[in-house]
Amino acid sequence: MNLWNETKSIPISRSQVWEAYKKVRANNGSAGVDELSMAKFDVNRSKHLYKLWNRMASGCYFPPAVKEVEILKKDGNVRKLGIPTISDRVAQMVVKMYLEPRFEKVFSPSSYGYRLHKNAHQALASVRENCWKNDWVIDLDIKGFFDNIDHKKLMKAVQKHVPEKWACMYITRWLNMPVQKKNGELQKKDGKGTPQGGVISPLLANLFLHYAFDKWLEQQYPTVKFARYADDAVIHCTNKRQAEELLQSLNERMQCCKLELHPDKTKLVYCRDFKRKGKYKSVKFDFLGYSFQPRTAKSSRTGRLFLGYDCAISISSRKRIADKLEELNLMDMSFKSIVGIAQKLNPYIRGWVNYYGKFRGSELSKIFYLLRCRLVRWARKRYKRYRNSLNKAYAWLDRVRKQYTYLFYHWQLGYSN
Repeated sequence: MNLWNETKSIPISRSQVWEAYKKVRANNGSAGVDELSMAKFDVNRSKHLYKLWNRMASGCYFPPAVKEVEILKKDGNVRKLGIPTISDRVAQMVVKMYLEPRFEKVFSPSSYGYRLHKNAHQALASVRENCWKNDWVIDLDIKGFFDNIDHKKLMKAVQKHVPEKWACMYITRWLNMPVQKKNGELQKKDGKGTPQGGVISPLLANLFLHYAFDKWLEQQYPTVKFARYADDAVIHCTNKRQAEELLQSLNERMQCCKLELHPDKTKLVYCRDFKRKGKYKSVKFDFLGYSFQPRTAKSSRTGRLFLGYDCAISISSRKRIADKLEELNLMDMSFKSIVGIAQKLNPYIRGWVNYYGKFRGSELSKIFYLLRCRLVRWARKRYKRYRNSLNKAYAWLDRVRKQYTYLFYHWQLGYSN
């Protein structure tokens, strides 16, 4: 197949569209405003993809509105996501794959979110190490970042790296596409914001913050270490005075970029441990689902306990997992044996362990104790001989674990409970 059709005005090939489609399909996702699910899309896949390629390569592709979906945040507030149609996700993926390699060459090594060969664990490891070396942290939160990205400033950054007019044209169209509210009303953009949920949005957000935050910090405070994951960032300072001055400068910088630091969520934190014994109220912060705070640790050399500063799964993350267990409702599962429950739960358990077990994984034992209690409750409902004896039900579960060590994923790894 000829990869490039010379009769088209824009150099987008059918193979590029196909590769983009495969990535979108792997990510799955729900339907957009056209209510076309991935299953329905695949029924006429060739037709949809050819139509998309033909329009994109001709310059006449105009994205439809994004569908607004509300999800509950951990603080009880609502986060609004913008879900594009499947065809539009493929279109965005085409441009993202085209631009991402060149953007990667300029992005800061301290930026970890939604990047090639970067991940949250690397960001956490960086913060962990820098907390041991620096006494103070600025726990940064940008208020409504994705909703307030200034389009003119963003496009100025885009055009610095993207001379192709067709790519800039499509990015401008995606920035300006309206949002369809729950009641069907179309809400137009007012020159700011990029929807969370869009395929290309994280790349554009990283580019915006590269100039608004990363590059500015590296130029103005070259000795200061930081880690940023999308719009979440942690800055390390050697003393309180430096942290206060930097925070003031950062407030001014964000205002210049038409952004605002969240007044309640942005704070200074003292990294207290056995060496740093200052009396300060704020000694804890959360980052990427982990809590950083003073914690008891054991010396690998002497075996003695001491007060260190380290991270482990946060209370809010444990609560979300507990809520998920509640939602799964083990008591009403109709499996005839515990094997069925293990098959149902193991994908979730594997995800929890692989992410939250990276640092101080022993803290997950509280989650697995909760799971153990629920398994016992299920057994007492399922088997008559255990209904009147809690101890016998626990003994049964212990026998199952001893006999079938690999039944549950966390059992395989030797976690308690």
